[in-house]
Formats: sequence, C-alpha cells, structure tokens
Amino acid sequence: MIRAVIVDDEAPARERLRRLLGDLPEVEIVGEAEDGEQAIDRLLETKADLVFLDIQMPGCSGLEVAASLPSPRPHLVFCTAFDQYAVDAFEINAVDYLLKPINAARLRKALDRVRAGRPADDAINRAVRANPPRRFVAKHGRTYHVVAARDVVAFVSEEGLTKLLTAGTHYWVPPTLNDLEERLDPRQFYRISRRAIVNLDAVREIVPQDDGQGELRLKSGERLEVSRRRLSGLTERLQS
Repeated sequence: MIRAVIVDDEAPARERLRRLLGDLPEVEIVGEAEDGEQAIDRLLETKADLVFLDIQMPGCSGLEVAASLPSPRPHLVFCTAFDQYAVDAFEINAVDYLLKPINAARLRKALDRVRAGRPADDAINRAVRANPPRRFVAKHGRTYHVVAARDVVAFVSEEGLTKLLTAGTHYWVPPTLNDLEERLDPRQFYRISRRAIVNLDAVREIVPQDDGQGELRLKSGERLEVSRRRLSGLTERLQS
C-alpha cells in the first residue's frame, strides 16, 4: 500500500486528485494540505511514502516545501498547470511531473514510476539546472513561518535538531545539516563545523584561536566555533 499526501491550495484540484486516487486500491490517502506550512506538518506526522505536490502556492512553493523536508524524503510527484517548472522539479529528484488537469492514465504512469523507484528521464536530468531553495518552511512554537534564504544567519545542529537563526529570532527546520549542505547555494552558505552552516553575508569577523580553531562572530551577535579544517576554507571564501 502506498501512503500518499495531497498538497494543493485549490480545493477543486485536491478533490479531483482524491477522486482519481480513490479508484486505485493500492493507494491510501493519509493527509491533505492547502499550503506549504500544512504540507510540512502533514508529511512529518503521517510519514507518507508519496506526496502529490502543487508547485505554485501562496507563501512557499512546492519546490521550496520539498527542499525543507528531511531525508529520506517521500517520493515527489509535482502537479501544476505551468510546465516551465519541470526542470526545477526534476532537479530535486521528483519521480514524475503531472500537468493539470490530471487524467487517470497519466496518474497510473506516475504511480508505476513510484513503485519502480525510477528517477526522472535521463534526457531531462541532463537539462537540469541548479535550484537552491530561496525560502524555508520553519517552525516557531506551534506556528510555521516562511523564511527567506537571505534572512538566514546560520543553521545550527542542537541535540539532533536543526535550528535556523535569523537576526531577530530562531526557528526549527526538519532537514539535517548534511541535507542542507547539499541543497544550499554554495556561493551564499558555508559549513564551518559539524554543527553549523553560516550565511557568508552575515559574518562580521573571525578570531583565530590558539588551538587552530576559530571563533566566528556574526553581525547578529551570535558566536560560533569554526573547526580547524574549515577555517582556511572559510577565510578564502570570504576573501573571494
């Protein structure tokens, strides 16, 4: 049985997909969401195998929701009326991409891909361009917020959780630092240790320590440790 979540900001689109999936006994719908914040909540609580994810939604796009999910992510099938997003969708390893209005035959083909675990077509993969996330769905208290990548000061690992720091407050995001290191724009973010990734524009100064490590001082006032093996790389990146 494939456990699926439907994410779309339009109720008629959710209803159509729910009806089509209702004819497929191998699929169980375990949740629905109408925006990115709800999507993260549903996917974390249901641990679904598959998400049908609309791309163009208010606040946070489906591509940015996918980038905010921890590994292993559920299979991603993007659904949209706009085919210009196809390359970006396959960049984050979607198993398929459905244009609305979705029909039963095309939906079955997508589910065949999910069962087989097949990636995107090689021809499409070769055309893929880099698509680092511009926003993150992050939690503060009981509420999810959309945080622009440019407003992120640093990501810090604390007791197995990932804290997103901004100049004014902090949030929590599902991906690990390893996940984020693979997805973030390397021109903007740099990993300074096992427990932190920083926005290079947020750095105020680096203070070398006697043991070969460094102390990073951010414009927000935060201080973070820079590991010995990352210190020279960080200074080179800042100089460039």
